[in-house]
Amino acid sequence: MQVRAGNAWRGAVRVMLLAGLLTGCSEAAPTEEKDRDATVSASADGAGGTVAASGGTLGGAGSACELPVTFDIAEDWTAEAVDGGSAESGAGASSSDGSDGELAEDITDALLHQGPVTLACEIDAKPAGNIGFIRVWTGDPGEDDARAVLKAFVAAESGASKEAYRTFTTGDGLDGVEVEYLYTSEILDETKKERALTVVTPDGPVVLHLGGLDTEEHEEMLPAYELAKRTVRGD
Repeated sequence: MQVRAGNAWRGAVRVMLLAGLLTGCSEAAPTEEKDRDATVSASADGAGGTVAASGGTLGGAGSACELPVTFDIAEDWTAEAVDGGSAESGAGASSSDGSDGELAEDITDALLHQGPVTLACEIDAKPAGNIGFIRVWTGDPGEDDARAVLKAFVAAESGASKEAYRTFTTGDGLDGVEVEYLYTSEILDETKKERALTVVTPDGPVVLHLGGLDTEEHEEMLPAYELAKRTVRGD
């Protein structure tokens, strides 16, 4: 019952996040319609895919998000660290309100935790002209390999289906696993593509997840995701 409840909250929180994204987008909407062919400065890579131009490296000491790995983020994307501890403290502070406090705690848990990992960093595409994030999740060291961690991450997302897993190796020889899948929102009655990858480091597993407002936005942001994938390495 706890798993089902957590998945239900995660779906509800997705809707609230979507509403927030749309509100933020309307407030900062450009005066002209976005050119969908020019949202990302990109170049073709050797595998026939597309990789965004780099806007700097994230994950090292002194960067916006200090992580167990480093990787490049696309030009104009902005990163912000997520402090799970402070969010939990905020939920606990309202626990004296009874059901309201429990509601806040459930929402916080759905936002910050998915399977074996905790949200650590959000990389926002809005400054580059898209609606979506690359979210970075981290976990404690353990015995699970990258595939097991990634499967647990996807299993915790209610509405995920048609998962396709594959392995890859980073530039510095770090083994990883990637998944493409569909996410269906029962509330919005919409289905869209999502994908994620996992690498395991001595400091624990790291998951990079790319969602998006819809499949079109998701596919437009793929060059930024591919840049992160091609440049990820152990810190």
